[in-house]
Amino acid sequence: MSGNLIFVLNLGVTLFLTGLIWTIQLVHYPSFYFVDRERFKEFHIFHSKRISILVVPLMIFELISSGILWWESSAFSLNSLGFYLVIAIWISTAAFSVPAHNKLSSEMDKKTIRILVNTNWIRTLLWTIKASIGVYFLSLSL
Repeated sequence: MSGNLIFVLNLGVTLFLTGLIWTIQLVHYPSFYFVDRERFKEFHIFHSKRISILVVPLMIFELISSGILWWESSAFSLNSLGFYLVIAIWISTAAFSVPAHNKLSSEMDKKTIRILVNTNWIRTLLWTIKASIGVYFLSLSL
């Protein structure tokens, strides 16, 4: 598979994930506050299963394709910066999002929802930066 095709596929996935994270950040996570406490656990299980079906394969593809682009370029290229941003997204996910979701899987807790919403800005910003760099990089080749 050529580097150009990998880049375009990687950028497409990044753009999709960027749009998705903005939707989650502005609409979905804040809506957690409005779910009935008695049904929250059931809601959260539904959310976690469904969002994982969509997000996990795309994040894995983005990680692998960003890694390939990093491998094929210098350590200080725009492709490498994209890979470093993906690593930071994964670290943020593991450090903040997963623990918050683990806690919310057992009960509704408004403090944990607030932590989830606030720390998700990290991933939202990182994906936005990565998408912007990718679009800029694409514009250089047009």
